[in-house]
Amino acid sequence: MEFDLIIINGQLIDPGFGFSKKADVGIKDGKIKKLFEPGEITKDIISAMPKEKVINASDAIITPGLIDIHVHFREPGREDKETIKTGSQAAAAGGFTTVCCMPNTTPTIDNQETVKFVTSLAENGDCRVYCIGAITKNREGKELAEIGDLVKAGVVAISDDGNYVQNPNVMRRALEYSSMFDVPVISHAEDEYLAGDGIMNESFTSSKLGMTGRPAVAEEIAVLRDVKLAGLTNGKIHIAHISTAGAVEAVRRGKAEGIKVTAEAAPHHFSLTDDLIEKEFDTNLRVNPPIRTEFDRQAIIEGLADGTIDCIATDHAPHTEEEKDTVFDGAPPGMIGLETSLGLAITELVEKGYLTLPDLLRKMSYNPAQIVGLTPNRLREGEVADLTVFNPEKSWIVKREKFKSKSKNSPFVGRKLKGKVMVTIMGGRVTFNNK
Repeated sequence: MEFDLIIINGQLIDPGFGFSKKADVGIKDGKIKKLFEPGEITKDIISAMPKEKVINASDAIITPGLIDIHVHFREPGREDKETIKTGSQAAAAGGFTTVCCMPNTTPTIDNQETVKFVTSLAENGDCRVYCIGAITKNREGKELAEIGDLVKAGVVAISDDGNYVQNPNVMRRALEYSSMFDVPVISHAEDEYLAGDGIMNESFTSSKLGMTGRPAVAEEIAVLRDVKLAGLTNGKIHIAHISTAGAVEAVRRGKAEGIKVTAEAAPHHFSLTDDLIEKEFDTNLRVNPPIRTEFDRQAIIEGLADGTIDCIATDHAPHTEEEKDTVFDGAPPGMIGLETSLGLAITELVEKGYLTLPDLLRKMSYNPAQIVGLTPNRLREGEVADLTVFNPEKSWIVKREKFKSKSKNSPFVGRKLKGKVMVTIMGGRVTFNNK
């Protein structure tokens, strides 16, 4: 029996099937050809393979490739920050085999040609790249984009990410039209009048520092409105980068009412709190929505644990060193996150007992695929070999020079994390190897 790649001595976890077992994996022509019981692969088969084609996954987990439905690869328009190529390399280094790019590029991804441009650049990349189209033309919140044309071009969702669709009637129409094509509307839920020019969470800390705040209520009102509109229209609403306790509760109530609402949390919102800004004044801590209080952080963790928050997404937002090397209120919001996401999730959620490892993997693979209508990756014979191999017990230090991302704007540099990606495989091809 011939294989292009063999993974031996690993522990398989498939969060979609809900199983965990020891097995070896034989890959041929981009697919899982055979799952072997331990010891079933003979030494003759292994010795006949080139060394680089045999991956020893001892002490490691083999799982369906991770999926991130919220990234910014900046191309077209700001290739100095990130490109489809460098972004896909960062994704592979983080264990991701599939990502979905947000539309706030220049030009905006609000037409078929821009979708085709991005997807063509991704054809030879190190992860699968899908586009999320804009809700409104140029993300201005005024006139709906041609949603049908965008779906035909391959978008898996629509969003004006970075901007809130302030006009409720426009959002209502977006939910109605998107329902016709069975794609979700992803809401960047921050009322622009309340959020204003705030640069950090409105709190005791912001008052003490004399910084303009973005109040939690700006997000909570926006989430409440969009959940109710989804109920009215029977549309699918997905709340991006949820960050406040009130917003989590609004989603929880919406689910209880049978509304088609899902939500994501970014690692920085379950790992960081706003008091760090006073201690460090690190401009990489500036994000929208902002890092909140410990009360909010705990609410997000609770939402992840009880299923209110369906998935984890990085909101990977690269910025150049020059842009971030300024005063806090002068820096653009955003941080990179693809290469630290799994480590932060294991460190903050699994190690502390909030989630089991299968629960976490479900939120980083199976659930995000379901939300945007992609076929979830599975560990079974005949399936496409999109796989992530990682050691959940391995500790490592986040180092700036190790980032594959073109930008290095992470507040986690120097932090010790547990859970290290060893190998990423997309379509049977090794896209990252840290063995």
